Amino acid sequence: MRTVIVGPGALGCLFAGLLSKHAEVWLLDHDPKRAERIVNKQGISCQGVSGKWQAKVPVTAKPSDIGEADVIVLCVKAYDTKAAILHARELIKKDTILLTLQDGLGHVETISEVVDPQNLLVGVTEQGVFLVEDALIQHTGTGVTTIGNLEGFIPVRCRQIREIFNESNIETRISRNIKGVLWSRLIISCGINPVSALTRLKNGQLMPFESCAQIIRGAVTEAVKVAKRGKAKLVYEDPLAKVEAVCEATAANLSSMLQDVLAQKKTEIDFVNGVIVRQGKSYGIPTPINEALVNLVKTVEAAYDVAEK
Repeated sequence: MRTVIVGPGALGCLFAGLLSKHAEVWLLDHDPKRAERIVNKQGISCQGVSGKWQAKVPVTAKPSDIGEADVIVLCVKAYDTKAAILHARELIKKDTILLTLQDGLGHVETISEVVDPQNLLVGVTEQGVFLVEDALIQHTGTGVTTIGNLEGFIPVRCRQIREIFNESNIETRISRNIKGVLWSRLIISCGINPVSALTRLKNGQLMPFESCAQIIRGAVTEAVKVAKRGKAKLVYEDPLAKVEAVCEATAANLSSMLQDVLAQKKTEIDFVNGVIVRQGKSYGIPTPINEALVNLVKTVEAAYDVAEK
């Protein structure tokens, strides 16, 4: 099964390396120079909880080098979704399955413009990983990857993907309630990510500060109201308790949004807290804390150049 990972970031490199032992795997980059650097490094190197290993995975910026794909796994930032899909378009055949493992919500509609919804899988992963440098990753934590189709049915290829992922030490489950899984993940992210990005604290350092804890609880409470109004079936009975548990379980982690801020990169705030604000307005539900977090993170982004002077 020819599998193409779109995006050679931390998660893309992790999945490509782990899957390469059980499938034909390619990495597709939009940047020819970076693709060449990874090729020159003889593939992907990993250190961390999955051990120290290397995987020689072909990397290219030219879809024509690959040909048609059986499975495409999208591992790019949510705001790069449209460009990534257009770049990978010639890889897509009639029965190609596209699996997105991106954070947040809002990008699925963009993908659906190109991919038949019946061939679209969405997922979330609890794998913890960050990029040390091109093709060198630090695997900080393992966890479950959950995938499913938003329309609720399970394509045959979905089960095949689960089997290959599990064989590759990527623990994977299929859910018929993937919408609820996505919203449950978003609810956790909307509290931890922006507050950590603004305070520059690790996950485990957030809740001990009551000022941070109040903001996180407020953002989560607003998000739960919006999710329930949208009839999302959340997978956690007590979302606030789950957020605190995640902070504790990932105490040493830097959230992805904090990593973006430290690297002075654009964040995915529009696809996390921004989704809650937009949905809240459509339902008539006030979301002042989430709106404030969106504005503050966008201010941090806009001030990158100012902060250096």
